[in-house]
Amino acid sequence: MAESCQKEISRAWRLLAMLGVVLVALSSSCVWQVEGSVHEYVNAQFTPQGNAYVLFGGSEGLYASAPHGNGSGVGNGLSYIRFDHSLTFKRSALSASRHEPGEQNSALVEAIIFDVADTDKLGGSAYGGQVALCCTADLARDSGCTKGQVIYRPSAENLNWPQSVKFHFKGNEFEATASLEQVKITKTGMYILYFIFCDPELEGLVVEGKTIWKNPSGYLPGRMVPLIPFYGVLSLAYLALGIVWLFQYARFWKDILHLQNCITVVIALGMAEMAMWYFDYVNFNSTGRRPVGITIWAVTVGAIKKTVSRLLLLVVSMGYGVVRPTLGGLTSKVLFLGGTFFLASESLDVVEHVGRIDEVSSRTRLLLVLPVAILDAFFILWSFTSLSKTLEKLQARRSVAKLGLYRKFTNFLVAAVVISVAWIAYELYFKATDPVGEHWQNAWIISAFWNILTFFLLCTICALWAPSQNSNRYAYSEEVGEDFDEEAVALTSNGVPKSMSELDKGATKQDKKERKPVNTDVFSLDDDLEEDKRE
Repeated sequence: MAESCQKEISRAWRLLAMLGVVLVALSSSCVWQVEGSVHEYVNAQFTPQGNAYVLFGGSEGLYASAPHGNGSGVGNGLSYIRFDHSLTFKRSALSASRHEPGEQNSALVEAIIFDVADTDKLGGSAYGGQVALCCTADLARDSGCTKGQVIYRPSAENLNWPQSVKFHFKGNEFEATASLEQVKITKTGMYILYFIFCDPELEGLVVEGKTIWKNPSGYLPGRMVPLIPFYGVLSLAYLALGIVWLFQYARFWKDILHLQNCITVVIALGMAEMAMWYFDYVNFNSTGRRPVGITIWAVTVGAIKKTVSRLLLLVVSMGYGVVRPTLGGLTSKVLFLGGTFFLASESLDVVEHVGRIDEVSSRTRLLLVLPVAILDAFFILWSFTSLSKTLEKLQARRSVAKLGLYRKFTNFLVAAVVISVAWIAYELYFKATDPVGEHWQNAWIISAFWNILTFFLLCTICALWAPSQNSNRYAYSEEVGEDFDEEAVALTSNGVPKSMSELDKGATKQDKKERKPVNTDVFSLDDDLEEDKRE
């Protein structure tokens, strides 16, 4: 039976591995690449807003340029927003025909860059129920603004901001192409870019091309900059854990349990994932390009590690190797849940990390986050239900050592779930109170927390199930019997009163034969009885 279960498990993981290889092969064959903090515009159209036509050009947290930044190298200390030479504005033929070939500056499009703290500096008095972004003849007479241009007032902290970069159409040309121009960032903040035009004749204007946003240390987006040292430290932490674990593994390799082999796999996957993310971000920061193939490798290894970690928690909660030698009839259900979680997690991570740097739409993110959240909740419910059942079995068998081990594991798992729920509440609060991303410098902590929690959970399991000369003491055994383990027998023979021994014998031999186990695992249905038969 054990051999057949192991064959099923190995077959399932081979299928998942093949799926990962296919994804990587497909992605590597693509020529897609992500550049720096790049915001791309493909046939992007303007929308009316008050008396102006507006196109959102992107937003990003940027650190201020270093005081002595120079123009050489990637980490040159300079921070800027650059309008690439591919940026092109295309107007309709009707709009172009209204101007003569020799006419200069026949139409104007402005790129307005401002710190989110200076949002109130844009626009003038109300126009049609909304703030007027464009200067009209009346506003020019009253406030002194320039007719046909965007209205903005200087920031109190920096008189040179907001910045306006102007793009002019010449004569009756259909296109206006941007020169290679960049705006230097002198203050750390969350910056927003809008393309705006005021001339109604330009209605139907479209934009193609890109803008590149750079930080002083390289091309990595500001909210991702702290992730380089974070993944570097976590890689070293996994390496240290792996060295300690392998040292114990080598010392007591003759007493190794199947469960400890699973823990070894999780540690190896964690080391690989953290190292791949670290080198992915370092390469991204230094070259400004993020090949899809490399990123998908990191995403796939991460999804496999998440899946194996959750399966490890689940089978430990079920008492695999301690209370039961196999999962029996539950094997197929466990593998199905693991495979489903892998696909959901892989899809979410691919969308979040591969492709454009622009923020994923909230609707798309919600559709991908919901399946992962539901499956995570299912893992938690099933784990706690199984833990309750495992504790009941150990208590009924009076397996003192194993019962103490599982109680410690239960307490830590409860603490981890409570912390997770509290963190989710904080995360929702963080996002609800910061809709425009003003606190972008702390946003990296949201994703980093889950990696830290996973690492500490793994450390706890490693500490509880560390290889030792007494490892077999916690392994499933049929030789001693169901009612006593070796520790209980030793305690009885070394000084437990005779009356207590007789009372225990009477209870175990007579009463427990008549007692029928109650199936409290709502997720396993009748499979527990089936599994016990197969054992």
